[in-house]
Amino acid sequence: MPQHVPPPLLPAAAPQGQGQVSPRVSASPRRIVFLAHRDLGNPAAGGSELLIDQLALGLTERGHDVTLLCGGQAARRPYRVVSAGSQLGHYLGARSAFARQVGSCDLLIEVCNGMPYLAPLWHRGPTVCLVNHVHTDLWEMRFPAPVARAGRQLEHWALSRAYRDHLMIAVSPSTAGALRELGVPDERIRLVNNGVQDPLPQSERSATPLFLALGRLVDYKRIDLLLQLWERVRPVTGGRLVIVGDGPEREKLERLAGPDVEFAGHVSEAEKHRLLCASWMLLHPAAVEGWGLVVTEAGTRSTPTLGFDVPGLRDSVEDGVTGILARGESSFAAAWCALALDEERREAMGKAARERAAAYRWSSSVTQLEAVAAEAISGTGSWPAGAHS
Repeated sequence: MPQHVPPPLLPAAAPQGQGQVSPRVSASPRRIVFLAHRDLGNPAAGGSELLIDQLALGLTERGHDVTLLCGGQAARRPYRVVSAGSQLGHYLGARSAFARQVGSCDLLIEVCNGMPYLAPLWHRGPTVCLVNHVHTDLWEMRFPAPVARAGRQLEHWALSRAYRDHLMIAVSPSTAGALRELGVPDERIRLVNNGVQDPLPQSERSATPLFLALGRLVDYKRIDLLLQLWERVRPVTGGRLVIVGDGPEREKLERLAGPDVEFAGHVSEAEKHRLLCASWMLLHPAAVEGWGLVVTEAGTRSTPTLGFDVPGLRDSVEDGVTGILARGESSFAAAWCALALDEERREAMGKAARERAAAYRWSSSVTQLEAVAAEAISGTGSWPAGAHS
């Protein structure tokens, strides 16, 4: 999910208005704390933050007492959001911030996005770890070799050893597979899918070729590669390439862009869905994803996805049915041209994508998480029996 379109940040007392979550109250209300790097109000928020926000909203609507403990400034939401310190410093301060600001809870959910909090080493109560994707190859993309090696080893040790007696939540089969490769037993892995909102009415498809990329403009999303491939594709297809989102790579990418490329920056939720409806296909050149939430969002608008055959996208895109997964750069460019020139195939894939997206709603995600929470709190999820608060 891109950083383009977080839902509006509501005052804590405002009505939630999230129609996708049933308004029932849980039979066993719990005090649940999420420990995460960012909240949805952070300028760098993306798919992980949207996932946690939707889970927290859904749990709150079902009667649970939910707190998000995160780095950076805390935005106001219908659930409690507490800052644990600066974007980097909060990793070291998470334990003391939890003691000061929270005190105790029925369940702590650590969201591990590369750098772990090692919560099982200091939290004496039921604890689970939610993993969007294991960052094995991303460390080398972002840091010098010694830092990357240390970060990768710490992440792997935390996931395989620090959480050895606790449940792990994966957001996709790809992430579950990566955890197994680290030595996490299959019986400790639970799946909680991403969801989407119920779609707004469909708007018109563009009469001329329109290709869309949505996401935070960071290195592993590989928008630079997309721009290179556009130079091969544009003479064949014509049309426009629209890139929605912002991030540290934007200035560099704007310098690389050739003709007929538009950088839209942040857009509203309504504009995002207008573009998803208008586009001929969603382009997703990322090197890795946990799931690729925007793929499912595109599906709700009957828009197929072209991506690479990488973790996460292998789960959200049904290759040859709801979109195409390319095995290399040349095959990506060839599939881009072929699908752009074949309206009948695009429409068939768009219809299949819409049917598949209908199976993914946030209400189901919340129900899945409630089941994991009940398992962890009851002790059947293998957390140490003597560790309850």
